[in-house]
Amino acid sequence: MKKIAFFIVLLISVTSCVSTKSTLKNVDDNAPDLVLKKDNTFVINQFAKDKKYGYDPDYPVNIFFQNTNNESLNESRFLNALAGPSGEKITYTKLETCCPFPTKRSNMGAGFLNVYELKWEGQKKPIKLYLNVYEKGILMVPMGLRLKQN
Repeated sequence: MKKIAFFIVLLISVTSCVSTKSTLKNVDDNAPDLVLKKDNTFVINQFAKDKKYGYDPDYPVNIFFQNTNNESLNESRFLNALAGPSGEKITYTKLETCCPFPTKRSNMGAGFLNVYELKWEGQKKPIKLYLNVYEKGILMVPMGLRLKQN
């Protein structure tokens, strides 16, 4: 009974907060499907030239891959491919879920962004990245980061 009540409250709050028009600026349904490497990270071949990419909720890293049933798996596949600006090993922590938007790739009709904090040795201030597991886009390394070397 508690689960049903929680779901109803969640559904009401989601539908009342979600605009009918998405504010996401970098969704691209024609983007190539993501590919996994042998180490279970995503293949990333491009580096962002826009400083908003990943750092702004309107320009999240779009990491839709097959389905959204296990969002943390797809997020770790992206984050584990990254390194700090000089190749440092990064650690990351999920801070929050925010910024509801309409999507056809969710049973509820709404998606959310997950906000991650990234840290590495010698860093002055942690960075926050916005990740979107519901939509497709060109997968890139956000400015200021590198690809992890194997």
